[in-house]
Amino acid sequence: MKLYKNDQHFLIDKRVLNRVIEYGDLNSSDVVLEIGAGYGNLTELLAERAGKVIAIEMDPVLAASINRAQNLEIYVGDALKMEFRQFNKVISNLPYSISSPVTFKLLGCKFDLGILMYQHEFAKRMVAVPGSKDYGRLSITVQYYADVHILEVVPPDAFSAPPEVSSAIVKLIPRPPPYTVKDENFFMRFLIAVFSQRRKTIKNAILNNAGLLGIRDNALGTIPDEILRKRAEVLSPFELAELADLLYDEKISSPEKI
Repeated sequence: MKLYKNDQHFLIDKRVLNRVIEYGDLNSSDVVLEIGAGYGNLTELLAERAGKVIAIEMDPVLAASINRAQNLEIYVGDALKMEFRQFNKVISNLPYSISSPVTFKLLGCKFDLGILMYQHEFAKRMVAVPGSKDYGRLSITVQYYADVHILEVVPPDAFSAPPEVSSAIVKLIPRPPPYTVKDENFFMRFLIAVFSQRRKTIKNAILNNAGLLGIRDNALGTIPDEILRKRAEVLSPFELAELADLLYDEKISSPEKI
């Protein structure tokens, strides 16, 4: 077997593979997107249950090794650089090195269900709550767009080659956001700003990222001092959304910053 780079861990445990399929609750009306098809261990099982499978694999040698089926479309290329065809479910053992960007990309798509394999530490960040050590931008962004649950932890020996850490199967169910913001793009930039320096206060994190946010230093005048003295990790997503909206109002009121 050809050796591949460190983030390519092929799921080979048949029991885990079958549970992934069961979690997907597949039927003949489903169009499934798979990112990182590898040798097709999961791909072939998906094709047996779903109406159609759209598999993406960057390595042409791996893609060529997958058994073809009439309802299977295989695309060779970088999932981060291609436009996804329409799908209603995404079921994948994701390449761990692209976990964050591919998750953000998926959250911008319309689909019904995601069953996705991540490193366990990454999965814990996805489901984290305010005040916990894993809580941050990823937690808030994922939970803004979807309900997220860890279904099970998967040991390293379920893979070839075994990763050095445990993995986790995560269930994503997209839904409308539980709160509204005045500008989603600004809110996402705001989260980058306040969590890029976790040990700093809200005040310092915002001031250090004023350029990213397009605001002036005096924009903080509308925010109570007791909030500015806190760290982002102790504020709820709703509180952070309110804070972002206050700053957005200051941004749009300053013509030179538009």
